[in-house]
Amino acid sequence: MSGRDLDSTHSQFLLSPPRQRHRSCCLIRLLPLTALLAVILLCNPLSNDDTVPVLSPAPPSSRGAAAGVSEKSTTGMLGSAPAFPWTNNMLVFQRTAFHFQPEKNWMNDPDGPLFYKGWYHLFYQYNPASSVWGNIAWGHAVSRDLINWEHLSVAMMPDRWYDFNGVWSGSATILPDGRLVMLYTGSTHESVQVQNIAFPADPADPLLLHWVKSDEHNPVISPPEGIQFKDFRDPTTAWHSGEDSGTWLLAIGSKNDSGEHAGMALVYRTRDFVSYELVAGVLHSVAGTGMWECVDLYPVHTEASFGLDTSAASAPAVRHVLKVSLDDDKHDYYGIGRYYAENNSWVPDDPDLDIGVGFRLDYGKYYAAKSFYDQNKRRRVVWGWSGETDSEQADILKGWASVQTIPRTVLFDAETGSNLLLWPVEELDTLRFAGKNFTNLPLPAHTVKPLEFAGTTQLDIMAEFEMDESSVKATMEADVGYNCSTSGGAAGRGALGPFGLLVLADSIRSEQTAVYFYVAKGVDGQLTTYFCHDELRSSNANDIVKRIYGSTVAVLRGEVLSVRILIDHSIVESFAQGGRTCITSRVYPTAAIDGAAKLFLFNNATNAAVTVKSLTVWKMRPALMRPLDHHLVGEQSL
Repeated sequence: MSGRDLDSTHSQFLLSPPRQRHRSCCLIRLLPLTALLAVILLCNPLSNDDTVPVLSPAPPSSRGAAAGVSEKSTTGMLGSAPAFPWTNNMLVFQRTAFHFQPEKNWMNDPDGPLFYKGWYHLFYQYNPASSVWGNIAWGHAVSRDLINWEHLSVAMMPDRWYDFNGVWSGSATILPDGRLVMLYTGSTHESVQVQNIAFPADPADPLLLHWVKSDEHNPVISPPEGIQFKDFRDPTTAWHSGEDSGTWLLAIGSKNDSGEHAGMALVYRTRDFVSYELVAGVLHSVAGTGMWECVDLYPVHTEASFGLDTSAASAPAVRHVLKVSLDDDKHDYYGIGRYYAENNSWVPDDPDLDIGVGFRLDYGKYYAAKSFYDQNKRRRVVWGWSGETDSEQADILKGWASVQTIPRTVLFDAETGSNLLLWPVEELDTLRFAGKNFTNLPLPAHTVKPLEFAGTTQLDIMAEFEMDESSVKATMEADVGYNCSTSGGAAGRGALGPFGLLVLADSIRSEQTAVYFYVAKGVDGQLTTYFCHDELRSSNANDIVKRIYGSTVAVLRGEVLSVRILIDHSIVESFAQGGRTCITSRVYPTAAIDGAAKLFLFNNATNAAVTVKSLTVWKMRPALMRPLDHHLVGEQSL
């Protein structure tokens, strides 16, 4: 396999912005509504015609901000960019093959995941009527293995005064006797955020097809004194209160704008899930972080590779993870510390790694994560929502918006003693086929090397890189100011990076998404490793938010640089060093689609020679995503 040196021409090509392949079409703005509807109906999104642009409808009116939530955080970033002339083939390509998404329409936060009577359940924020945010209900799907899914009817609709403006996020709690209770936030007819309860209509039904809201008791919790009506949402799974197994506790996210714009988690206690008492103080609060959404509190074992039930007792080898979704910047942060039930507090092990300033679950397009304890396999599993970064006009043309990332197991990193390890659930491996392994591939400085592998739009990649030790020793520069987001991305050359893979690239690399490492050498000679995604050339389309994501990743003595990459049409998920740092990107190629998509290795460093010690690439079969066949319920469906 031969590589191509990046001479000055090739270097300029790597640095240059993507070419604009299509002129924007604004004719649609001149059409009356009736003509617009006719155009939309005539444009069959399943057509194989790749030559005729699909005309974009006018953008829908947004009501998320007024309701107290942000329904699509990237909308305002597109400014007045004209609509790209998407073709049907381009739009159809964006539909994923093995990531969960409903058959159509809008989806956001995962809700109430659990394992119940042989089935994994995923509920999710869902608009049954449109591919934009609004009319939020709870969609529902079931699976035997967390990968293949069967769609069920909507579990809960916004049909009561206490959830008239939306059945928002919530969590499931399984009681010791097997009973199940669901707590969720409802936005009332006056847009007040309250907490409600619902129960399975038939607890013996493994599919939990029907739910009963407690009209007699809802809302069970209303905003307490001093909390704004729109700043009180997303109850957690409940846990036992210390030695008193009859008392349950749960946390709810909020903020205090009169106190340094502090985000915080309030705790309530209950014995019957009907009557609740606010516990004095706050579980935790951090100034400047703003509204805390989708709070999660759960234990992790520091010496074992299995998960713990949410109510697991405190012990020397147990720490508690506090995860919050920050509404201000739309990222999920976590800290590791100790939970003290006796005084209702969570204290981080390292104050420098507190919420909002420490680790993130994922450094890309990933938000509103929700975990659950899988008692079936004794593991902690976390779901995350990956929203679109295209325009709402494009979402309407597609007829859907958003995917859930592959569910990830959660473990404490005993090697570093400071962070979590997130890794795709083992069941994903069953989709692999036609694997190909490459070993000891030389990757000299300023080189791009194509990989001969057919069919690169659905892949699972495992790669290990090793830098030439003499190159590292010979490097004298002090690269102390590197930052994934501000240092030029894959085109920003340094002595020891960047190097990695170019995925979803066309043959001339007018489109490419770069997944790479960058090693910086400090004035003290110490190395700092960065792991990044560069989306700036991921698409020739102009009405897309394109970013460079990333952060540092711990690399311990004796470790090689390793990454796992999942590629699934419009989403790329990467896991560096066994899941210490994770990044998710949403990308929308226009040229690198179907058979035109290619895979490259690259090394854009000025000095360092790199060896690809091992590279294994598998094709991925599509997961089954279909409506449930009720005749198979008693058998091994899926």
